[in-house]
Order: sequence, then C-alpha cells, then structure tokens
Amino acid sequence: MKPEIEIVGISIKTFGVVFALAFLACGMVAARRLRELHLPVDWSYEIVFAALLGGVVGARAYYVVQNYGEVKHDLFKSMFSGSGLVWYGGALGGALAVLAWMRWRDALELRMFDMCATALALGYGLGRIGCQVSGDGDYGIRSSLPWAMGYPHGTLPTPPGVRVQPTPIYENVRMCLLAFVLWRLRDRVRPGVVFALYLVGSGLERFLVEFIRRNKEVLAGLTAPQLESLALLAIGLVWLGLMVRRGGLAGLRLAAA
Repeated sequence: MKPEIEIVGISIKTFGVVFALAFLACGMVAARRLRELHLPVDWSYEIVFAALLGGVVGARAYYVVQNYGEVKHDLFKSMFSGSGLVWYGGALGGALAVLAWMRWRDALELRMFDMCATALALGYGLGRIGCQVSGDGDYGIRSSLPWAMGYPHGTLPTPPGVRVQPTPIYENVRMCLLAFVLWRLRDRVRPGVVFALYLVGSGLERFLVEFIRRNKEVLAGLTAPQLESLALLAIGLVWLGLMVRRGGLAGLRLAAA
C-alpha cells in the first residue's frame, strides 16, 4: 500500500493519480470509437470533462447524503472535502452531465450510450487499482484464503495481523474483462445492446462482490449498493428483453451491410 508518494517534496495521493489515469483511458476509448463512427474526435475531451465534473459533484453529494448525520454540522466543508467519493453517486452525476452534453451536441443516440458504457466499465475497473494501492477501505471482510491480505499502511488500515478479501482486485479484473467484451461487441450487435449488457454485467458484478465487502445492510439483508445494482440489472434485462421481443435473438445482432 502506498497512499501517498512524494515528488520533489510534494505529497501526491496515489488514488488521485490512478483516478486521473482512469479518466484518461476513458477518453482514449471515446476518441477511438468516435473516430470509427466518423464523429469529431475532439468530442472525447468534452465528454471526459463533463463526466469528470458531474462525477465528482455527484460522488461527493451522494457521500454527504449517506453520511448526513456525521457531516451536517459543517455541510460546506464536507461538500468540498477531498475525501469521501461514492461510485454510484459519481456514476449518476457523470451520466446526467454527459446526457446534458449529448443533448447540447445533438448527439443523444444509442451508439453514444454504447461508447460510454465501455468507457465506464474500463474506468471503474482501473479506478479500483487506486483503491487497492491506497488501501482506502474498499477491501472486504476478514478471510483466511491463501490470497487474502492486510492493508496495514492504507488510508484506512486493517488491524495488525488481520487479513481480508482484496475486493478491489476482484473488481478490477472483472470490470476490465467486461470492458474488453463490450469493446469486442461494439460492431457486432445493434445499437443499445452494449449499453444494456453493461447494465447487466456491472450490476451483477457489484451485487455479488458486496456479499464480501464491509458495507452496512439497509434493507432485507442487502446493502445500498446491492439495491442500486439490482435496479441496474433489472433495467438492463428489461432493455434486452424488449429488443428480443421485437426481433428475437437475431434482433440483437447487427444486420449485415
């Protein structure tokens, strides 16, 4: 674990470095896809900026809402603190900002949704490297598995001798694999299918990993991220179901040119 690194006397948060690299990777994916779609490649910069701005605001706002009892005495400071970012809040805020950008650019179409889905999967997977390196508390429950590990020097350290499930590594592998699959499907399925598969894949991944994470249960033995994941999973399945109902399984495939 290395929460901070020093360069010429300046302390830099490793999570922030990985966070920036993840957005850079998303921008590269967007640029490549925009080029393939014969759309302005410069749009990739605008998309990343919109996603970054909306994502940070949404992630921080979600954290404040979740922890209102702890931060209500100093809401202003809490809103602009550099710590406490929640993925689903960031995803919602970033999505709204990107949707607004698409509407402004008159580019609100399924192909753009598919492009963003692949970038989201990749960005999430890479972002978990930052969680792993910084040991920010996103690790799992105690474990005696051979690959279990401790985070004694993390931002939120584990107690001496305690080993836990390295859930950031699990999520990194799974979401990067999902991004790879979605990228490979981009020209093989109809517009909208990639986005629906992202909702199903990402929702299922987060739902399952929550069983070995440390988040509190809020309803029916499930955590808040699990309930949100089930919502994404349901939307994705309904989306795919409607496409199959209209055209059968063949309706999911891209028609030959």
